[in-house]
This record gives sequence, structure tokens and C-alpha cells, in this order.
Amino acid sequence: MNTQTTSRVVLLLILFLISALFFAMIRYFLMAIFLAAIFSALAMPIYSRVERLFRGRKNMSSAVTLLFLFIMVFLPMTALAGIVALQAFNISRSAVPWAQQQLQETSAYNAMLHSFPYYSELELYREEILQKAAELAGKAGAFLFNSLSSFTVTAVNELFLMFVFLYTMFFFLKDGKQLLEKIIYYMPLEEADQRRLLDRFLSVTRATIKGTMVVGLIQGSLAGLALHLAGIQSALFWGTIMTVLSIVPVIGPPLVWFPAAVYLAATGQYFQAAAVFLFCSLVVSQLDNILRPILIGRDTRLHELLIFFGTLGGLGLFGLFGFIVGPIIAALFITVWEMYGEAFSEYLLQVKGKKPAGP
Repeated sequence: MNTQTTSRVVLLLILFLISALFFAMIRYFLMAIFLAAIFSALAMPIYSRVERLFRGRKNMSSAVTLLFLFIMVFLPMTALAGIVALQAFNISRSAVPWAQQQLQETSAYNAMLHSFPYYSELELYREEILQKAAELAGKAGAFLFNSLSSFTVTAVNELFLMFVFLYTMFFFLKDGKQLLEKIIYYMPLEEADQRRLLDRFLSVTRATIKGTMVVGLIQGSLAGLALHLAGIQSALFWGTIMTVLSIVPVIGPPLVWFPAAVYLAATGQYFQAAAVFLFCSLVVSQLDNILRPILIGRDTRLHELLIFFGTLGGLGLFGLFGFIVGPIIAALFITVWEMYGEAFSEYLLQVKGKKPAGP
């Protein structure tokens, strides 16, 4: 081994060691940095227009772009989160008094109990069952409220991560092109493969965010409207919950509207229960099966099964923002294997006893 080879090996070892230490040092901020990179790439068209407006002043353009995004996106989301948290708090406070009031109005619950099998055994524990149900509803509402308002407990942590996100996004908007060119330069891949991976990353990111938001808003709005028309209180709260749960394909919104239909049937509102069940199962759920493959699968060229497992796996591994990271990893997984098949096509054909195609 000559001196030059030895130097390169030592350099690579130092490179991997220092890089591992660096990523271990910033691991707490990696998700904020990654999200800043994603949203900077999505906001780059807005930044380019603002930069032209301010005649190339990058600092001013980046700050104005961030201010615009904050006003158009973060403020409405914050206001909606406040309304939803208030409704969750009201649900947690009103569940037990509501059930106690229903204990005094026995006719509806007598009819409901009569419809159950083993009515005679259940009647002996009627008040205990209703009391436990009320306590369970109250605890569920309190849990939802605490979950939605948990940022008040860890406000410093969340605000600090938000600062890291915005600060990083400011520089990604301003210097993103130069940083990207530097990263691409250090990747030991052909330029065509580098651009292929980058284009795949951006297309999957745009399609995932766009598709998930559109599907979630439509499903949450329609299902929430159905619950409101059926007489369910705090329909805005439940609609918002279904919008968030729509991140999970197929099984998300039914976690809310199916128990709502059961509740309506249990309280004797059979027409409303049937209407909610039929509308949500035939319309709301089918929208997920129709729109998600179109909005996400068409742009990303991903099979529905890969979208499903990519989303669920991403949520399990990366938390809430895994619905973005998961499909990206799934798409890059497919792309890398396609590149492998093209790069080693001659060898693979030889292994299988086939001759490579001529020029």
C-alpha cells in the first residue's frame, strides 16, 4: 500500500468518525433541520419572486418569505388548534354532568337496554354502567385536551425547536442552492443519478404533503359536517381530529366516525346513525382510496401498498412527521434499486444466463 492510498484510507476513517460525532451531536435537531430543508424547497418559488422584487437582496427576501409563510400558514393553524383545544376542554368537563342528567331521563336508556341481550342481568348494573361510561368519556376528553395542549407543559422545548426550524429555514432559503450544489459535488455518483435522486426526493415531498393535506381536509370537513348534521356536539373538534387521523391511510377517520355512529344508534337515533355510517363509509372512506393514489401515487409513481406501509412505518419510526419522511424513504428505496438494476444489468443478465442486449 503506497503513501497516497494510506493517506486516503486515514482521511476516510477520520471523515466517518468526525461525521458520526457531528450527527450524534445534532441528532436532537435533525428532524427540525430536515423539515426546514423540505419546506425551504417547497417555498423556493415564493422566495425567487420575492428576491426579484427586492432586487437580489437575499437576507431581506428570506425574511419576507418566512413572514409570509408564518402569516398564511402558522397563524391559521395556531388559531384552529386553540379552538379545537377549547372544544376538547368543554367535552372533558361536560361528559360527566351530561351522563348524570341522562340518568334522570330513563326512557331512552330503558329502550336501549331492552334491545341488548341478557337485559335482565344488565338492568341490575344499569346505573353503574352509565356512571363508568360517563367517567370513561370524561377521561377520554381530558386525555384529548391534555394531548392537544401538552405544548403548554413543554413550551420552552417546542418554542426552541420552532426557532431552530425557522432559523435554519432562513439560511436554507438564502443559501440553499449553494449548499445543494456542495452536497451534490461530494456525492460519488454520476450527475444523472444525482439529479434523479434529487428530483425523486422533491417530487415525492411535494406530492406527499399536497396529497395528505388535500385528502385530510376533504375527509375531515365532510365527516365533521355529517356529524354536525346528525346532532353531534363539537363537530369542529371531531372534524379536526379526523383531518389529523387521515394521515393514516384507510383506518384513520373511521376511528372517530364509527364510534359516533354507534353512539347515535345506542341513543335511539337510528336514522342519524345509519346516515352517518353510510355517508362516511361510502363517500368519506372512498375518497381516501380514490384521491390518495391519484395525488400521491401518480406524481411519485409509487404503488398504493408502498404508500400505505411507507406512511405507517414513517409514523412509527419518526413520529408525527413520519407521514412525510416515510413515503420519501420508500420512493428513494425504489429509485436506488432501479439504479442498481441499471448499473449492474450486464452482470445480472450473465448470472441468469442471458446475453445483454446489443447497442
